[in-house]
Amino acid sequence: MAGAVDLSGLKARAEARPSSPGAAGDGGAQRPAGPPADGAAPPTVIDVTEATFQSEVIDRSMTVPVVVDLWAEWCQPCKQLSPVLEKLAAEGRGAWVLAKIDVDANPRISQAFQVQSIPMVVVVAGGQPVTSFQGAQPEPQLREWITQLLDALREQMPGIAEAEARADGDAAAEPVEEPEDPRIVAAEEALEQGDYATAAGAYEAILASEPNHAEAQAALAQVKFLERAESADPSAIARADAAPDDVDAQIAAADAQVAAQDVTGAFDRLVATVARTAGDERDRARTHLVELFELFGTEDERVTTARRALARALY
Repeated sequence: MAGAVDLSGLKARAEARPSSPGAAGDGGAQRPAGPPADGAAPPTVIDVTEATFQSEVIDRSMTVPVVVDLWAEWCQPCKQLSPVLEKLAAEGRGAWVLAKIDVDANPRISQAFQVQSIPMVVVVAGGQPVTSFQGAQPEPQLREWITQLLDALREQMPGIAEAEARADGDAAAEPVEEPEDPRIVAAEEALEQGDYATAAGAYEAILASEPNHAEAQAALAQVKFLERAESADPSAIARADAAPDDVDAQIAAADAQVAAQDVTGAFDRLVATVARTAGDERDRARTHLVELFELFGTEDERVTTARRALARALY
């Protein structure tokens, strides 16, 4: 279709018209016209009117192809074609631009393109129409058409390659999700099945080769506690209250309190046990308290408070 349409008259009328959003013939465009703000990515889909035709179609077509989608609200095939074109334009990341034009609201554009039926799609490159088609097309065919279009124009229009390079750079800059550690996955699967022994063994194997593996350390503490909590006896709290010098009872009661969401009470209990015991018994109470700390992390305020209390009890 190259050279079949003379756009010079339409260009002249566009230059003579106001280009503000409120200009006559605005057509109710919803996407903003005009060049993007500094540093912003150029739009891939634009609503064009007679007032903005020069800047949005002719000027843009000097750097990248502009695919003009001529449509109308009453046109059912248009409603099938337009969303697919918009999707492909977004995927194109600026290598080409989709200009949507309502033929009812912009009759001079329709006349300039000699529109006889819609939907009609016209490609403008270098200020001139280069190819066109009419009617809705399936997405695979449209994809192939866009690919062939860009391949044919890439050498003549440097903006295509520049946009593709920008898109590749953006993709490279996006964080790449690290693959899951199969050892962690196996441990988590065992935990989901309630197989605490296998899960604990998997985490311990990781720590045997990587002693500072933070995720495995935290997970192992969780597994050990879950195994104990599953058999925790609520009456252990009453028994421990009745036997304050029984370290085993205090440890069991602390587990029962954590399982019942009384974390502060559990910490206070073991701190008090450390304060009134000595030797191996004190060490057992302290070790168990530190293991409980690991369930909640160093940032937990309850852990911070209990650590200070533990330090006072020890020193």
